[in-house]
Amino acid sequence: MLYIYQQSDWPAFRWKASALADILARVRHRQGKLLGHLEALGFPLRQEALLETLSSDVLKTSEIEGERLNAEQVRSSLARKLGMEAGALKAADRNVEGIVEMTLDATRNYRQPLTGARLFSWHAALFPTGYSGLKKIRAGAWREGPMEVVSGAMGKERIHYEAPPAATLDAEMHAFLAWFNTEGDQDWVMRAALAHLWFVTIHPFDDGNGRIARAVADLALARSEDSPRRFYSMSSQIRKERSDYYDILEATQKGGLDVTPWMKWFLSCLERAIGSAQVALAKVLGKARFWESIADVPLNPRQRKMLNRILDGIEGPLTNAKWAKMAKCSADTALRDLQYLVEKRILVRGEAGGRSSSYSIAAKTRWSSRPPFPSSY
Repeated sequence: MLYIYQQSDWPAFRWKASALADILARVRHRQGKLLGHLEALGFPLRQEALLETLSSDVLKTSEIEGERLNAEQVRSSLARKLGMEAGALKAADRNVEGIVEMTLDATRNYRQPLTGARLFSWHAALFPTGYSGLKKIRAGAWREGPMEVVSGAMGKERIHYEAPPAATLDAEMHAFLAWFNTEGDQDWVMRAALAHLWFVTIHPFDDGNGRIARAVADLALARSEDSPRRFYSMSSQIRKERSDYYDILEATQKGGLDVTPWMKWFLSCLERAIGSAQVALAKVLGKARFWESIADVPLNPRQRKMLNRILDGIEGPLTNAKWAKMAKCSADTALRDLQYLVEKRILVRGEAGGRSSSYSIAAKTRWSSRPPFPSSY
């Protein structure tokens, strides 16, 4: 069996344009419609939607690789870098800061060329200690050894893919980067699909190739929209379809240079990602409606910050002790805060009493569940 890069005409990718024309047109239509709706929301809501989307993107691109990041740290890091109020959110560790910086660089600086040095900086940001788990890796440099994608328990491993030899990486990446940075008549949505496949097939790093491949695709998608703002998350959709994602990658990497099935899958996944943006945007608009519904209630800064954190989602039930810890105040102050919000019917107390008392947003102040856009969107 030959891998795709071992074919004699590598990397002369080809696909059947007629098989992709309809779905590409739908994706382009949905991209434009989504951006148009968001432009009508106003700057504060657009920023909140951007924060929501990027937070999901950072979390899910890591989850695809089996790594779970702290959601509060991710949101805090992004909020600060976007110039938004971060409140009392947790400070982010170096690993979180690194992937946030890579994600923002890919979308904010989408017009800048993609170079080896830029990829090295992304990789070094992902692995600031030079380790992946307990394993020492070459951070910010091409790998020097063989690379296999395997699964299964030790002794029962299954090899899904073997990447090109390390000795060929300079030539492989030179060809890839020359193509990516050359303007042509190829649609940037199509280039995003091909760039993702091409990069992850070369697999130039010891680790982090999937995350960087998705960042490269995001950069290409930003170019397709000519916008640094992303209001849908391709990584979130791939996370939902992770099994299909790995299956189509493996099948494509073990096939010929006709990559029509991969291109069709990527475009279909992208179409679903844009459609899923309604969920994230409904949450953003819901927060706005929530604050409108209690606009006449006097609140102290601590209560406002805490309510925002509750709306963003916290782990486990909200208790007096948790409020005190998160707000960095005394238990008595936390209790007064909570009792006031209950009196104003912003929060409701659960049935359990004493130390087991928990609180949640009152039904009358919960946001409407109606979607932000018409169902025909």
